[in-house]
Amino acid sequence: MIIAVINNKGGTGKTTTCVNVSAALADRGCKVLMADLDAQASASLSMGIRFNDLSPSAADVIFGGVPISSVIRKTVDKNIDLITGHMGLANSDLILSEVSGRENRLAESIAPVRDSYDYIICDCPPSLSTISVNALVAADFFIIPVTAEYLALEGLISMMDAIDRVKKGIGVKPQLLGIVFTMVTPGAFAMMTPGLKFTRSIMNLVRSEYGPKVFKTEIKRNAKLSEAPSSGKSVFSYAGKSSGAANYNALAEEIIQRIGSLSKKNTP
Repeated sequence: MIIAVINNKGGTGKTTTCVNVSAALADRGCKVLMADLDAQASASLSMGIRFNDLSPSAADVIFGGVPISSVIRKTVDKNIDLITGHMGLANSDLILSEVSGRENRLAESIAPVRDSYDYIICDCPPSLSTISVNALVAADFFIIPVTAEYLALEGLISMMDAIDRVKKGIGVKPQLLGIVFTMVTPGAFAMMTPGLKFTRSIMNLVRSEYGPKVFKTEIKRNAKLSEAPSSGKSVFSYAGKSSGAANYNALAEEIIQRIGSLSKKNTP
């Protein structure tokens, strides 16, 4: 099962979601491959890979035709393998501009190892670039992390429209697994100021508009989620009893349930 974690806006908790959903699934005994497709390589750095050790990376696979098996590496988290991101991914639109079938590069590269993993989680760059399109082509499902802000709401609307155009234009059909709110201020504090009350109204508006497409689970702000990347670990390895770990554990459970439900609907 391939899941793309995608948003064309930065700062929405995309990488945090990718890393910690992967860890939550791995804690359940699932074998997970995390594919860092972002030039900033934040997911790789969050898993303890040093900046100078990012090569070989996803860039070598997508641009250089290097076999994916030769760039997959183990991580400190049991059951999680990693394909690192790299600055070389930043020029994807230019490098692949005249390449025939460029949108299929990732799907074709992943094919040889796809059946070796229960889940392949792709951390996409904060743009709808050629790399993000590759992730959508390869994916069975996609998740959109959003923050409860007005501009994030506008970004969600444009993102959904852009993904629909990509799906229709290329003819791929990854399903929206869900929209997840991240960096949510806990309820006890959310009603203390008018500004925080407004964020809850934004969330209610999104839930009203997208209904069951929005995950019930909300990822609350938690210091341990912010600290974990500096230790090179997921929040489960860094602070497994924290509220951040509990939130991502609940999200992983909801993801599993949704995949099961959607898979049954698609079965003839």
